[in-house]
Amino acid sequence: MRKGILEYCILALIGKGEVYASDIIESLKDAKLIVVEGTLYPLLTRLKNAGLLSYSWKESDQGPPRKYYSLTETGQLFINELSKTWKELTSSVNKITKEK
Repeated sequence: MRKGILEYCILALIGKGEVYASDIIESLKDAKLIVVEGTLYPLLTRLKNAGLLSYSWKESDQGPPRKYYSLTETGQLFINELSKTWKELTSSVNKITKEK
């Protein structure tokens, strides 16, 4: 379950605009979802291989070029469906767990 939620969060962050991997880690940390590079990079590769992400290299003034990720058209459609499913799931769970 955590893996699916993590994928959803990562896709949602990338859906806000081009993002660098360390920015993803920082945003997840700020949200109390601790993820290390050893978890993030294989996940990004899998999402890219699935056609949901693309990347571009950009020069950095702080060292070597950086890889920035963005959603593909397929990725945007996928995140839209995930968002719909997430809203339905949270609504159902909230109904069940709501106090009387």
